Amino acid sequence: MDGITLLLVEDNVLNQKLIFLTLSKYGFNIDVANNGKEALDKLDSRSYDIILMDLMMPVMDGLEATRSIRDRERDRADKNIIIGLTANTYDADRDKCLSEGMDEYMAKPFDIEKFQEIISSFGFEMTSV
Repeated sequence: MDGITLLLVEDNVLNQKLIFLTLSKYGFNIDVANNGKEALDKLDSRSYDIILMDLMMPVMDGLEATRSIRDRERDRADKNIIIGLTANTYDADRDKCLSEGMDEYMAKPFDIEKFQEIISSFGFEMTSV
């Protein structure tokens, strides 16, 4: 396997580095976007297996970006897997993520075991490099 392609949409540089370094150890091919608008721009030129989307960002937040992605996919068979990422752990936040079109949700700080559990439910398997 050439590695799972992942778009990390996160405005916090420390979180970007932590998640990037963690997932790089498992062979992920990662692009980073600082907000939802940058994510949409990246999706214009490349497809990804998984999008890890922060909810609270400047310019365009994760929920608005997710709605735009789902609008773009309306007439396509293939859909992006979007996992919401937020510091909030309330059930209402999870429900909002799912109702806005995200496939799953996880709380910060980033937990590699939880992430592995989530992506395995979509048929992806992580391997150490």
